[in-house]
Amino acid sequence: MGSCISVGSINSDDSDGGRTSSTRQFRLCGFRRTNRLFSNEQVISFQHLTRVPNRVLTNGQSRTSCIFTQQGRKGINQDAMLVWEDYVAEDSIFCGVFDGHGPHGHLVARKVRDALPLKLLLSLRSGNSRVNKEVTNCLKKKVDMESRESVASAKDSISDDPLLQMWRNVFLKSFKAMDKELRSHPAVDCFCSGSTAVTLIKQGSNLFIGNIGDSRAVLGSRGNGDSMVAVQLTVDLKPDLPREAERIKKCKGRVFALQDEPEVQRVWLPFDDAPGLAMARAFGDFCLKDYGVISIPEFSHRVLTEKDQFVVLASDGVWDVLSNEQVVEIVSMVPSRSSAARVLVDAAVQEWKLKYPTSKIDDCAVICMYLDGKMDSESDTEEPLNVFAATDHIYQCQSQAKELEDGNCDELNLEPYLQRNFTVRSASDSSDHHQNRRAPLVVSAEEDAVLRNEDQQWSGLEGVTRVNSLVQLPRFSEERPKA
Repeated sequence: MGSCISVGSINSDDSDGGRTSSTRQFRLCGFRRTNRLFSNEQVISFQHLTRVPNRVLTNGQSRTSCIFTQQGRKGINQDAMLVWEDYVAEDSIFCGVFDGHGPHGHLVARKVRDALPLKLLLSLRSGNSRVNKEVTNCLKKKVDMESRESVASAKDSISDDPLLQMWRNVFLKSFKAMDKELRSHPAVDCFCSGSTAVTLIKQGSNLFIGNIGDSRAVLGSRGNGDSMVAVQLTVDLKPDLPREAERIKKCKGRVFALQDEPEVQRVWLPFDDAPGLAMARAFGDFCLKDYGVISIPEFSHRVLTEKDQFVVLASDGVWDVLSNEQVVEIVSMVPSRSSAARVLVDAAVQEWKLKYPTSKIDDCAVICMYLDGKMDSESDTEEPLNVFAATDHIYQCQSQAKELEDGNCDELNLEPYLQRNFTVRSASDSSDHHQNRRAPLVVSAEEDAVLRNEDQQWSGLEGVTRVNSLVQLPRFSEERPKA
């Protein structure tokens, strides 16, 4: 069905003064029901987020989705996530995963999680903005989106379609406003801290996606022979992309990899080997905003078909160790839909232990949204073969990583220090290391708890909680002594 924003004025009589007041109202056309109208004042009242129904941001499930996050071994969990059902109308859903980095990355991610959906709502209902002018043209031309190609992410396609151009402008305007708010935020220091954002609005059979950073969205769809196919919906916006590197270099930023991780391109200041950001677009990170790092989202659109089953949004803690195909296979084979996100995080954690035994496990956050709008009680019965295959995959990972897990005590005995990211050493690369390393020390439960606590406090306070995303802070970012 089509999808447009309609704008109208509703006159109401003031019972006290007899005045007639005009309140501008907005609604999205193309939903199953369009009876819900919101004024700008009602949208602003959504800032009382705890009172908003159908909004899930902690481990659990909603009517259509399950979400799960687990803290890694680098300190504070800097991942945040959100599922907001009945987002604009009763058949719309907002999903977002936000991966923070830097000293205050966890605060940035949570701030973006709370504020960005509101900004998108305000952009959709802004009566005086350019958005609604384009919507008016959209209504006149009666664009039918479902008759179009399934994917319309190219700029040429979007510019030719007034409706897609409207949605693109909504995302651009909202992301710009979000970054502007972070720059002037009095309580969150975003100079060397930031966050990724992979956001998705499902409206009927349409997906509208805005993405910055290296979090990712993948679609699970039925292929030929009823097999599952993974379709990547977003691009990891990292400095190794030629167009991203070219923009950064034009702004006098530097892009290069460290010797001990040649496959990870990073962004550096022109005058200092810092901060070494491993992404080309992010919220915050204002120390690099003059040198090519931007917060402009990559916008894309997809029309869903009957073959499309679910969408997985996850932080790079998952994608660093699991491929798109593995993720889709695991989610499609879980015994119950409500446990899909947790099972996927468990699989990622085991893969971290197997592939990177000398590394600290990254934070993981996952949203699994089922496109038929059903969870366990309403979904079709899963085939037993698929259930056993998924269980076998998880147990295989657990058995392969058991020895590494039992002998992984060296990490607890390391003195905390600012290191230049040794977290990309694979199991094959570290074979010599395992042959020559000393026997693991026996650590009591009390000593283990103390060491873990000290390591976490250091990571959180010093800000090197995401060594994969940030190498070190610039010299001039340290707090200046008070006069």
